[in-house]
Amino acid sequence: MDEMPTGPAGQTETESAVSASPAGAGPKGTVTQRAIDQVKAMIAEGRLEPGQRLPTERDLAAGLGISRSSMREAIRALTVLGVLEARHGSGIYVTQLEAGDLLETFGVVADLTRGPRLVELLEVRRVLESTATALAAARITPERLAEVGRHLTAMNATDDPEEILAHDLAFHREIAGAAGNETMAAILDGLSSRTFRARVWRGYQEEGAFARTRREHAAIFRALTAHDPEAARAAAAAHVGEVEEWLRTQTGQ
Repeated sequence: MDEMPTGPAGQTETESAVSASPAGAGPKGTVTQRAIDQVKAMIAEGRLEPGQRLPTERDLAAGLGISRSSMREAIRALTVLGVLEARHGSGIYVTQLEAGDLLETFGVVADLTRGPRLVELLEVRRVLESTATALAAARITPERLAEVGRHLTAMNATDDPEEILAHDLAFHREIAGAAGNETMAAILDGLSSRTFRARVWRGYQEEGAFARTRREHAAIFRALTAHDPEAARAAAAAHVGEVEEWLRTQTGQ
């Protein structure tokens, strides 16, 4: 394994940075939270780069002046957040810090939110999805447009809610990807909870509303095909708006 660059007194550069920023110097809070903040600061300031291996848990704990158990908890929390990753037999590394990794846990919010807060999430989704769809109309490639069309055709060819749900998710993910903004796509992926979409499609099935939502998807596809950003924006906003109204009736708002 390659040796890490060394600084004063034989320390690695990372270890030098750690020892220069003890956890106790940070704001008040739990020891673990201060350790989390310190590691995040090291990344934000460029002292730890994406893909870089961290010092050992023992060295990190010593550098920050905390117990190994608190350091272990901090590493575990940052791993859950997608900031760090454990590689078997190799150590702990900073991830590539891609938006999809960092926002992966965002989907838990959509999965667990209920009632009025879920309507609020849909309002956010309407704003972002209409923007993403407008961007996609301007930027989508013929290959990606064909893939969107394939999912639309498959969605229209079945009444099986599970199949419709799978193609509905893929339809919107392709569009978000075509917008060319990875952060927006990652946020939309989190807001587009499979659990919530399944609930909506079951509700539509019970109400015989499949035809309407298929028309909405077709309108989005026509706007993409025409490379018309404003028509795409309006079609996407109308589509999510219909879901919002359905949810409001379900929650009595």
